Amino acid sequence: MRKIIHIDMDAFFASVEQRDNPELRGKPIAVGFDGPRGVVSTASYEARKFGVHSAMSIAKAKQMCKNLIIVPSRHETYKQVSQKVHAIFQRYTDIIEPLSIDEAFLDVTENKKGIVLAQDIAREIKQSIKDELQLTASAGVSYNKFLAKIASDYRKPDGLFTIHPDRALDFIDTLPVEDFWGVGPKTLQTMHKIGIFNGKQLRACSLTHLTEVFGKAGPVFYNFARGIDERTVENTRIRKSVGCEQTFPEDISKKSAIIIELYHTVLELLRRIDKSGFRGKTLTLKIKYDDFSNITRSITTNKILTQKSDILPLAKQLMNQGNTSAKAIRLIGLSVSNAEDTQKTPQWVEGELEFEEWN
Repeated sequence: MRKIIHIDMDAFFASVEQRDNPELRGKPIAVGFDGPRGVVSTASYEARKFGVHSAMSIAKAKQMCKNLIIVPSRHETYKQVSQKVHAIFQRYTDIIEPLSIDEAFLDVTENKKGIVLAQDIAREIKQSIKDELQLTASAGVSYNKFLAKIASDYRKPDGLFTIHPDRALDFIDTLPVEDFWGVGPKTLQTMHKIGIFNGKQLRACSLTHLTEVFGKAGPVFYNFARGIDERTVENTRIRKSVGCEQTFPEDISKKSAIIIELYHTVLELLRRIDKSGFRGKTLTLKIKYDDFSNITRSITTNKILTQKSDILPLAKQLMNQGNTSAKAIRLIGLSVSNAEDTQKTPQWVEGELEFEEWN
């Protein structure tokens, strides 16, 4: 049976800032741009007590926490620290799958130090991160990725939790369905409508019924409810998309202004495609309105999308189809996905398209 560890750095950006700036320690801080259009990247645990969280607007965060300190992002510093964290991982295994800059899966079934218990490896990694980098991480240990990731969230911050195979189903029974991978707000609403609130109730549903209601995600939920997840830890992560998004200094509503900003977004997308070498056939447009509601629209072609002459007309087409609201626009994003060498076998992928802000 496999031994999987999921390591998740605690409030990573905020913790790095508090480590490097002693005057920030113990205080509520949020990392992000301190402006009317700024968004919280990470909030310290002191700020989270007031309800401040990532992806929240800076303006709202300040309302919720009157003493909130806004700290500008230092992405190069965070990348350097992340590399040091991964160097610690590599002392135990080379089978490492990064999910983001601050979290990763490790397969330690066969490990470099010959340590029998994965829990002992996780404990050593956490201690090394604390001793060498003066940061804390939470770790989850189990026999698959699904349970290991859930376990790492269970005792945050600075937690260590193991879900043993013999106790997995009992643990899943009481797990709220919103904690399952792939269950977003809309899926959660549907599950509640059909009487599914926890893992035990999810497991009582047949595969046929789950597939009828949730489509391709149905078999995934069916297996997760039974503690089954056959995905391996992939030490080479395949890029599934490349994208960018821009939050505007002021909301825009004039068609001419929207087209101009869309054009600039296309140019930034092309720069990132050229830099990454990504070759995809699907273009996705993301629009966020002034009331923070958002939509996405996609179109798939037979061409590899690497040229402005191909992407710009498609982006305009998506904008015309998608932006039917009279509301002003706060943000525009574009992303190319559906790589030409995508695996043919069905694959469950966590997360969304990789939209990244630029200045």
